[in-house]
Amino acid sequence: MRILLIEDDTTLGAAVRDQIAADGRSVDWVTRLDAADDALRATSYDLILLDLMLPDGRGIGFLKALRLRGDVTPVIILTALDQVTDRIEGLNAGADDYLVKPFDLAELSARIGSVARRYCGNPNPIISHGPIDVDLAAHSVHRDGKPVQLTAREWALFEAFLARPGQLLSKAQLEEKLYEFGAEVESNTIEVHVSRLRKKLGAGIIETERGMGYRLGRP
Repeated sequence: MRILLIEDDTTLGAAVRDQIAADGRSVDWVTRLDAADDALRATSYDLILLDLMLPDGRGIGFLKALRLRGDVTPVIILTALDQVTDRIEGLNAGADDYLVKPFDLAELSARIGSVARRYCGNPNPIISHGPIDVDLAAHSVHRDGKPVQLTAREWALFEAFLARPGQLLSKAQLEEKLYEFGAEVESNTIEVHVSRLRKKLGAGIIETERGMGYRLGRP
């Protein structure tokens, strides 16, 4: 999962960024709405975390413009505005959730997971795929009842496949899920992580369409 964080408070922004990274997700952090607009036009995001009071404008207007141009990327508002009228305005503008500052970082992680699952069409955090059982909320994987330890990037890659069962994902699409802006991407990174997932979860867990990409294997 790749997330765009729009937050101008450097202390909070750094804490949220680190929490997202610790959860095994990629995050790009910008502090202005114009930079956010540029990022969205250049990259496909799975979720947006949006502050409402930015140096170059209000997040509500940005969100409304986003929805008007047909962008359905899920949005969680992060703001100090805690009046009921503020919440109503945010939700009516197209937000999927609304979190008032200060908030617990663990709660933010839970809300990110909940919104992401709803958009994938399955709000249940427990997924079974053949002998593999996955708890999306706890980031835990079991194979034949035995726990399997995945690294943060292996988890991010596996989560991308689980979110789109049967869908062919190109190497470029998968790279976007693993890296933030400016990060170095080695040419064989996806191949290496796919190989490791197969060793840990079974040879058929990920299928290769040569020259096109990868998809989640049949259960």
